[in-house]
Amino acid sequence: MEEAGCSKKVIQHVLAVEDVSLDIAKKILGNGHDVDLNLVSVGAIIHDIGRSKTHDVTHGVEGSNILKSIGLEKLVGFTERHIGSGIPAEEARKIGLPYRDFMPKTLEEKIVCYSDKLIHGGRRISYGEAMKEFEEKLGPNHPAKGRFRELHAEIEGLIGDSV
Repeated sequence: MEEAGCSKKVIQHVLAVEDVSLDIAKKILGNGHDVDLNLVSVGAIIHDIGRSKTHDVTHGVEGSNILKSIGLEKLVGFTERHIGSGIPAEEARKIGLPYRDFMPKTLEEKIVCYSDKLIHGGRRISYGEAMKEFEEKLGPNHPAKGRFRELHAEIEGLIGDSV
């Protein structure tokens, strides 16, 4: 991440996301579900590599370009699909992203996407606090809130308890 040009703040953020992601992944694994802890760790660390180029919503696409350029195509889901709580194709087009689905697909991508929302300023926040941030940034009726709510319910269901 440092070699790619990410700031210390971004690196601290991705390490905090890795910590939360592994905590959640271990709980899911302990509840009998298959999850690749190594993939969760790597995905959490590289999910914001595109922030070495930009801090706007396109950082996910920028990150996928960086990963492709160094032969890590298999990891682009983590960079492209962590924005918001995923972004469907129609919404992506409206906000200037390529017309394609940016929804997390694998369990590992969902864990990293979810965990990313639980980090604010280098510290872990609650689901409720994260939802409040969504509302403050995007407004009370933004569809990302519903996607985050669904992702939260899915993660809690896999854990078998509250996050």
